[in-house]
Amino acid sequence: MIRIARLIAGALLAVLALAAAAQSWPQRPVKFIVSLGPGAGADIGARLFADRLTQRWGHAVVVENRPGGDGVVAINAVLAAKDDHVLLWGPTSNFVGHPYTLDKLPYDKNDMLPVARVTNTVVTLAVPASLGVNSLKEFMALARAQSGKFNFASVTTVTDLVIAGYFKSAGIDVQKVSYKDTVTALNDLMEGRIQLYGAAYAIVRSQAQSGRVKVLAITNRSRVPGLDVPTVAELGYPQLNFDGLVGLIASRSSGISDAARQRIAADIKAVAADPVIADRLAATAQVNAPGTGAELAASTEEQTAQLAASAKLLGLKPNF
Repeated sequence: MIRIARLIAGALLAVLALAAAAQSWPQRPVKFIVSLGPGAGADIGARLFADRLTQRWGHAVVVENRPGGDGVVAINAVLAAKDDHVLLWGPTSNFVGHPYTLDKLPYDKNDMLPVARVTNTVVTLAVPASLGVNSLKEFMALARAQSGKFNFASVTTVTDLVIAGYFKSAGIDVQKVSYKDTVTALNDLMEGRIQLYGAAYAIVRSQAQSGRVKVLAITNRSRVPGLDVPTVAELGYPQLNFDGLVGLIASRSSGISDAARQRIAADIKAVAADPVIADRLAATAQVNAPGTGAELAASTEEQTAQLAASAKLLGLKPNF
């Protein structure tokens, strides 16, 4: 009995120590480095959560936009900081495609430590209203009829490869155009210089509402409440399925504790449960998808497998 009591006491002390460690974080302001520019779905989500987490943590949560290099700029900023109060907030699509697009990885991927899954950004396929098509089927037929004359753009490498993989498998020649920022791409879409844009609904929303852009479909697996837009699977294009997974990642070398990671994930889940947050996310077509670091890692692996299938269609092999 004495031995059992000691074991129970030891376990209780361990639990109390873990709780105490969690409560000791944060000790100063926290910074979320966002891999996309202002106005992107991930940016809007980061700012919504930052406000509420500031209240919960008793320290300011600052959002800093570091777009560029398909997420490389933001990733390097977080890893170089080696600070457990500096976290990457952004779509996993920013980095799962790097083996196919970069000759050499400019950061240590083993230093990236999943902390929490946060949301799914709804990704849309949009065309210029001047193109005169009203459905994804009409667009594909027109692109096939004018093969080689159309261009497409997207926000991340994964959407690039998923869209390009579909065109390759369908035998449709649509050229990819790269952009450094979402605003220029959207302007070119409205002017008809590109004919298809794969981007978060938050990016195209205002122009879609003004009638200059037509949203044909969402790439997410499930419809979004309040947004009357069909999924690509519903329309017969399951190869274009893609969920805009957004998560929080820390630098492993920052020494962030397991207790701190657990607290962050738990507090993200608590904030996500607030109906006000859910409504505000829905207004920009984002869906709450809170989870632990392990769940973020599992979802990322699923994306990696999906991307590998698209890369195979394009004849691409990972460079590392």
